[in-house]
Amino acid sequence: MAKYSNLYYTLHSMIKDGTLKSGDKLPSENELMAEYGISRDTVRKSLQLLLENGFITKIRGKGSFVTELMKFEFPVAGLISFKELSSSKVIGESKTKVISLRSCKGNPVIREKLGIGNDEEIWAVTRVRTIDGRRVILDKDHFLKSLVGKLTIEICEDSIYEYLENELGLKIGYAHKEIVIERATEEDEKNLDLMGFDVVAVVNTLVYLQNGTLLQYTQSRHCADKFRFVDIARRHP
Repeated sequence: MAKYSNLYYTLHSMIKDGTLKSGDKLPSENELMAEYGISRDTVRKSLQLLLENGFITKIRGKGSFVTELMKFEFPVAGLISFKELSSSKVIGESKTKVISLRSCKGNPVIREKLGIGNDEEIWAVTRVRTIDGRRVILDKDHFLKSLVGKLTIEICEDSIYEYLENELGLKIGYAHKEIVIERATEEDEKNLDLMGFDVVAVVNTLVYLQNGTLLQYTQSRHCADKFRFVDIARRHP
C-alpha cells in the first residue's frame, strides 16, 4: 500500500471512531511528516484524499479541520418551516431563540427586496436555530407589516408560518431562493458556532402568497460544514 494511503486510512479511522472530532484541527504538515516519517508530498496526497472524500476542510492560513460527518438535508425547492423539520425528525433536537424583533422601515436593500416605499413598515426578526446544542443557523426575516399585523417573541420562537396560516389565514404559495457562499461576518461569529470555519452558506429567499403577493424576504445563514441542500431535478419532455 502506498505511504499516502497508509496515512489516509490512519486519519480516516481516527475521524470515524471519534478520536478526531468535528472541528478538530489536524496536525500540521511538518508534524505529520515527523510523526510518520514520510515526505511532505506524501502528507499532501493524504490530506488531499481526505479533502476530496469530505472528511476535512482546509482553511487558508489556519490548517486542516475535521468536517461534520452528520449533515442535515434541507430541501431547496420546498417551503417548510423549521418547526416542521424538527417535528419530522429530519434534524436533531432543536431550539429557536429570538435575538431581536422590531417594527421598522428597514434599510434601502431590504425595501428594494420587498418592493416597498420609504413609508411602509416591516417586521424584522433575527433568530438563532440550535440543533443538538450547536448554534447552526442565523435567520434574518423581514415581513410586510401590512400583511402580518403583529408578531411576538412567543410566535417567533414557535412558528411564524403556523401563525400566519392558522391564525391569519394567509395562503403561502411559493418562493424564489438563491444560495451563495459568503465570508462569515462578525454577526455570524457572535451568534453561530462556526467551529473554525470562516465561510457560511447563505440562502436568500423571497416568499409569495398564493395570489402572487410578496410576503417575506429572508436571509438564512448556515454553518457551512453542517448542512447540505438537496433538490430533485426532472427533465421535461
